[in-house]
Amino acid sequence: MTTFTRGFRGRRRGEDDRLPPGQYLTEDFPVLSAGPTPHVPLDRWEFTIDTEAGQTHRWTWPELTALPYEEPAVDIHCVTSWSKLGTTWRGVSLDVLFEDVESTADYALVHSYGGYTTNLPLDDLLDGKAWIAYRYEGEDLTPSHGGPARLLVPHLYFWKSAKWVRGIRLLTEDWPGFWETAGYHNYGDPWREQRYADD
Repeated sequence: MTTFTRGFRGRRRGEDDRLPPGQYLTEDFPVLSAGPTPHVPLDRWEFTIDTEAGQTHRWTWPELTALPYEEPAVDIHCVTSWSKLGTTWRGVSLDVLFEDVESTADYALVHSYGGYTTNLPLDDLLDGKAWIAYRYEGEDLTPSHGGPARLLVPHLYFWKSAKWVRGIRLLTEDWPGFWETAGYHNYGDPWREQRYADD
């Protein structure tokens, strides 16, 4: 005879297969920030990649938006347990931005306007896994959602997709960012429920 734990309903097909453990589906786009929302004029906006050797690669807003772009449709997952499926963005793949960057670094520390930082292995930013996104659902990305541009790394919890991105510093050793030093998981894989440092 088969027995079931009280409340067990099995796994539904379809959208639930795209929800990592412990996540619930939302149709809206919650706004969560670690501090005040910076408003960066486009004529003063820039994005930089600084290598471990001290070389700086720099793009202004017109230079970034003139680069070839992609329009990824991705699921996003917040550490606070909401997930939003099938979001559409426009942005420049980090593969394009790294084409002329020479580095032997294994890690990246992402910096934002407003002082926020987050760390990632460099491999998680390359090979079609990450973008500098500046449009969302066909509209310019609003400041509340990280505009004018944010990092988009959809395979990790959304705190790794830094809002108001202004640069990436390449490192030979891992250096935790804002939430990582506050007890969040260093990597943040939603499918492994890596929310906090002990997970």
